[in-house]
Amino acid sequence: MVVDVAIIGLGYVGLPLAQEASRAGLTVLGFDVDAGVVDALNEGRSHIDDLTDADVAKMRDAGFRATTHEAEIPTAEVAVICVPTPLSEDGGPDLSAVTAAVATVGRHLRRGMLVVLESTTYPGTTDEVVRPMLESSGLVAGDDFYLAYSPERIDPGNEQFGARNTPKVVGGHTPDSTDRAVAFYSRFVDTVVRTRGTREAETAKLLENTYRHINIALVNEMARFCHELGIDLWDVIRAASSKPFGFQAFYPGPGVGGHCIPIDPNYLSHNVRARLGYPFRFVELAQEINATMPAYVARRAQDILNEADKPVRGSTVLLLGVTYKPNIADQRESPAVPLARQLVALGAKLAFHDPHVVTWEAAPAGVTRATEIDDAVAAADLVILIQDHREYDADALAQRAQRFFDTRGVTTVAESHRL
Repeated sequence: MVVDVAIIGLGYVGLPLAQEASRAGLTVLGFDVDAGVVDALNEGRSHIDDLTDADVAKMRDAGFRATTHEAEIPTAEVAVICVPTPLSEDGGPDLSAVTAAVATVGRHLRRGMLVVLESTTYPGTTDEVVRPMLESSGLVAGDDFYLAYSPERIDPGNEQFGARNTPKVVGGHTPDSTDRAVAFYSRFVDTVVRTRGTREAETAKLLENTYRHINIALVNEMARFCHELGIDLWDVIRAASSKPFGFQAFYPGPGVGGHCIPIDPNYLSHNVRARLGYPFRFVELAQEINATMPAYVARRAQDILNEADKPVRGSTVLLLGVTYKPNIADQRESPAVPLARQLVALGAKLAFHDPHVVTWEAAPAGVTRATEIDDAVAAADLVILIQDHREYDADALAQRAQRFFDTRGVTTVAESHRL
């Protein structure tokens, strides 16, 4: 049986893509090397925040099926690779999952197939890594099969923008490859944006997240000196946001998390250093500032306790919200982890509460989970709000706490210390 698309990698990128394609009536085959993920999906259970079990059930009703058997891949007209690209030890992208996925597709590549890479990576990956691997089959990109790059733009937990209404950037190895990829995505995405080629599409994703990374670093640095000068930065941002042109609000925080902002700009910085021999100074400075925010928050916490004649050592500190962004369970690169390590190193007794997290996977040893938030907030020497989940009434919590440190600027009561 021929299927419209095989999606390689069924994580936070591949599964929403499969859902949207299924909704549009495409026949979708999902491939993953994790048998547990595949079995769960075939039994109707989701493993990511953005899809419920009911969503997976609807996908199955529409014909979606997951498999670990790569021999089924050649039944697809299109193969889309959606595997992770973490940082390697030298700061560049770890392409091991990409090369493994490409090798899998390459073993089953056939004439006329369209192969699209969606994994975030450095400019040139599609042409310099993916294409030669696929062409080792004897087929030639642009002649025998189509090859394109289309960066994933999934924003976990975003209730307004998803795979359908987020414009899809597409760049092909050849104009025909671009045309073929545009035609494919246009079947289930509202807007498709063409680029001149694969390198432009690869770089577009890095520019998006580098822009955010640098602007977050700007307000994080401003948060430090505004505190020293007695200036309410949150009020400053509110006032600046009233300008209807020329300004976009970014907000400080305890650090940056997730798979994109702390990682993607490093792909570009590493590529510039490796290929051109000089630094991408904006990115490297932004990384330095953002990476030190957990330590800054720990020092501010120490100051708050000192003002009450309490040493950090032996004090009970409760962390509220340990995911990398609000209202989801995703813990990847959460700034709560380095912050917790800093506080433990200072001798604090840590506890955490998060309505979305039962087990905090990366927590330092000895950090306990508070089950009753009201009692835990009242008992702690200091409460630090790291993520403002919708389940939290920050002002009410601040009034209940002995001391409350708001790193997200959401409280309005006098009892709260704000970043």
